[in-house]
Amino acid sequence: MWLDPARNYDLIGDVHGCARSLERLLALLGYSKRAGVWQHPQRQALFLGDLIDRGPHIRETLLLVHAMVEAGHAHCIMGNHEYYALAWNTPLQEGGDEYVRAHNKRHARLQRETIEQFAEHPYDWGDFNEWFLQLPLFIDAERFRAVHACWDERLIQNLRTRFVDGRIDSEFIRQSAISGSLADQTFNRLLRGVNLPLPYGMSQIGQDGYRRSSFRTKFWHDDHSALTYGDVVFQPDALPEHIAQKPLPAQYLRQINNYDAQQPLLFVGHYWRQGQPSLIRSNLACLDYSAVNGGKLVAYRLGQEERLLADHFVWVDAQE
Repeated sequence: MWLDPARNYDLIGDVHGCARSLERLLALLGYSKRAGVWQHPQRQALFLGDLIDRGPHIRETLLLVHAMVEAGHAHCIMGNHEYYALAWNTPLQEGGDEYVRAHNKRHARLQRETIEQFAEHPYDWGDFNEWFLQLPLFIDAERFRAVHACWDERLIQNLRTRFVDGRIDSEFIRQSAISGSLADQTFNRLLRGVNLPLPYGMSQIGQDGYRRSSFRTKFWHDDHSALTYGDVVFQPDALPEHIAQKPLPAQYLRQINNYDAQQPLLFVGHYWRQGQPSLIRSNLACLDYSAVNGGKLVAYRLGQEERLLADHFVWVDAQE
């Protein structure tokens, strides 16, 4: 997707239906609501995905962000939760009753708040799913990049040969049901990051109440020597100490990307960070600070800087 290199942008992390917090953040950033649309006289917003699920005002969030995008005051990329919605609603075969994302209890629980809040607005939900399909999986504006969870150059270049601007189609959603396919790899890596198995068949219950047998990792390590499980974990849920100190197997090390400090500025969401918003590196920032879990809704005010600046974070304590 082409973005004006002379324009300044406000990149915003995972909203997850916290529409009231989003309105307060936009106001703090200098946006105001005119003709029903939040807008800034000079700047544009760029949302990093995961607008839906979990939060109290999901429909209101979508109405707000969609209006901004349609009016040219914002851009938005796809998060894993928008992909989940598309996969939930996309049949494996036209007219079939099986779907790309299985309609089981675990998946239904993850989407419960969205489904409930759209129960009386089925046509709106259909329209928003059509819009989700138009959201690119990444933005490369040359001087900066945005992706929901992980920038994987190999997968992105492969994707560009078929979808130049990162916008996919329903058939690509269907192909993601095939384990190991390019579509499956692309959605998993770009929208969910590098997830590695916990050893010994163990599992953990996360802060969101879900039991998982894998953990989220840093994808930007450029030194793969002598890494332990604890060196690469990147999630609020700490690993048990005896696991954290265990050396990471070589086959897992090879799965970790190499996004080094010389690469363009990169913004991601997804990882449920906590505490004071801070830079990961001078070219890398995560803007997901667990808003829907009582954390912060965070933006980064991007000007023309070549390296990220710690004082460019703006946030509100999320309430609803």
